[in-house]
Amino acid sequence: MEQNEMPTMKHLIYSEFGEPDVLTVAETAVPEPGPEEVLVRVRAAGLNPIDWKTRRGLGFAALQIRDHLPWTPGYDLAGEVVAVGEKVATLMPGDRVMGMVGFPSEGGACAQYRTVSAEELVIVPDELDLVSAAALPLAGLTAWQALYDVGELDPGQKVLIHAGAGGVGHLAVQFALARGAHVLATASSDNRDFLAGLGVHEVIDYHAVNFEDECYGLDLVIDLVGGDTGKRSLKTLSEHGLLVTVPTVTADEIVSEAERLGLRAHGLTVQPDVFQLEEILELIEDGQVKVHVDGIFALEDAPAAHRLLETGHVRGKLVLDLEIEPEPDAV
Repeated sequence: MEQNEMPTMKHLIYSEFGEPDVLTVAETAVPEPGPEEVLVRVRAAGLNPIDWKTRRGLGFAALQIRDHLPWTPGYDLAGEVVAVGEKVATLMPGDRVMGMVGFPSEGGACAQYRTVSAEELVIVPDELDLVSAAALPLAGLTAWQALYDVGELDPGQKVLIHAGAGGVGHLAVQFALARGAHVLATASSDNRDFLAGLGVHEVIDYHAVNFEDECYGLDLVIDLVGGDTGKRSLKTLSEHGLLVTVPTVTADEIVSEAERLGLRAHGLTVQPDVFQLEEILELIEDGQVKVHVDGIFALEDAPAAHRLLETGHVRGKLVLDLEIEPEPDAV
């Protein structure tokens, strides 16, 4: 390498909204951390539904980045600190870290290196590998904030969690169980044993029955599907029950329908919160919560990962592992 040649890294980008094949791998210089930042060598980046929706130009994040393409997606990362800014005293090179970064308009987790404010990161406990850690932040915080910040879930309450085997859902059911709630979840029959293994009290096969005929008097519904499912879920609430709907595109219409019926519903947009992440990690350290990673892909295989993610039938989470080689037939 020439003395003045900068080290480079690979990162995922798209220059226009569209199908998964707009995702390409580019090279750029490895960034240097600012005074209050650290440079993280990213081992893995978690994928979330917001990633494919934004790639298609849908939702609030897409509105914020549409005039700033090309853009590197990704909000969840885990890796190792390799350099620290001069004002950083809380982290040091060699620390294993994770975080939800750059939300919603900066992104950038799907890269071999990422500069991150030290305040956005938490230490990964020894019990958690970095691939699993990358799957946790956005989904975990969504589940946590829906259940506790908005839902105010108390022990003994009855909660229904839609799409209970998905990325947010499989964490939400475990958080609710850890709080001592009676947990119901909708899922396909293929995921019945998976959810029963997590401790869910009642698994409702949404292909076989109408969930609104099976549930009544609920204290809380966590709607991770939106649309008609969210509206039908209002019928399951008790007089003082609450529905929290996560998909932003249909939140307003569900809240309006709740108001028409004299019921309570709120939308949720997840927010980064390192203190909540640390509480979640304590549950993992205690063995009360496990992160399920359904698929691991190389950075170059991101289009295939997005295609699978977009089906809406992933059990747990998908993760890009930036240290593995792509499949020979990678797009």
